[in-house]
Amino acid sequence: MEKHINTSAFTRAAEIKLTYRNKIAPAERPQVTSSTDCYQVLKQSWDPGKLEFVEQFKVLLLSRANRVLGIYEVSTGGVSGTVADPKLIFAAALKACASGIILSHNHPSGNLKPSAADLQLTKKMKAGGELLDIAVLDHIILTSEGYYSLADEGLM
Repeated sequence: MEKHINTSAFTRAAEIKLTYRNKIAPAERPQVTSSTDCYQVLKQSWDPGKLEFVEQFKVLLLSRANRVLGIYEVSTGGVSGTVADPKLIFAAALKACASGIILSHNHPSGNLKPSAADLQLTKKMKAGGELLDIAVLDHIILTSEGYYSLADEGLM
């Protein structure tokens, strides 16, 4: 008995393309070597009108030389929280061929202290990064008046 295979079902699979275009020469990309450098780059990219209004989560994507490949805005939430989906974060990092990432979000309240959820997410992301060979170097909390680096505080 001859089996007939429905080939039309196999031709309906979506094609996935991975592209990354950076129009800035590698030598011209900002290089971050400290939490202060990261804060400066992040603060420049933040909409000042949202810094004290709603919580946002962004990721700095870094080359092996810690040059900024890009900044990925993961989410914008409400006054007291936002969603940081690890799948989206690592999808962006993989697409840019990032060797390292720096997590960041703002606290509209002005409180720089990391929450239990911040610490848990950082731990989860660090473990995921180890599997993918993408270093999670820091998690920075920004306010309009300053920043808090989990790496500087030994919480990474």
